[in-house]
Amino acid sequence: MSGFFDSIIGVMNSIFGPVLAHDPTPHNPILTILIISFIVSFVTTIANKYLVDQEELAKNQKEMKEFQKEFKKAQQSGDQKEIAKMQAKQAEMMQKNSKMMTQQFKPMIATMIPILLVFYWMRFSAVSQTVVILPPLVYYGTLVPVFHFIGPLIPGYGAANPLAPAWSIGWLMWYMICTFGMSQILRKFMGFEQGF
Repeated sequence: MSGFFDSIIGVMNSIFGPVLAHDPTPHNPILTILIISFIVSFVTTIANKYLVDQEELAKNQKEMKEFQKEFKKAQQSGDQKEIAKMQAKQAEMMQKNSKMMTQQFKPMIATMIPILLVFYWMRFSAVSQTVVILPPLVYYGTLVPVFHFIGPLIPGYGAANPLAPAWSIGWLMWYMICTFGMSQILRKFMGFEQGF
């Protein structure tokens, strides 16, 4: 099994090694993680765009919101006929919703293995030594203290150096912040109606 993982590391080194080698700070490759997060965000956004019917998804979400408003209104009015009508419609809405949720799993299934391989490589490369010092406003604004509290439960989380300065984060948190930001930008650029 060790040979299998060694071959994964070898393949990933050939893909991301040149990026890491050209990082201005290869001992603390903040830029490499940003580039990897862009690549992963791009691949997942493309998968979402082409594997999920975005128009149908937006239409379904709009119908669901309208149904919830009508249902709430019927419950507040106390009209039993209207409530019964809404309950009958609820089964139909839940079926539609279930179908759309199944469709939303397609991109996740298509991208999960490549993303896990990238994570595996990052965990055992120089990337895992990354320490990013955030401005205090960003540190608190992105709720990093909460993640630092639960961080010990997550493998690979946190600054690699226990003596890292205040307001610092490790490679995983930096990757998550970058990926979230990149995904939002790419989704806007590619015409997605809803956010992340």
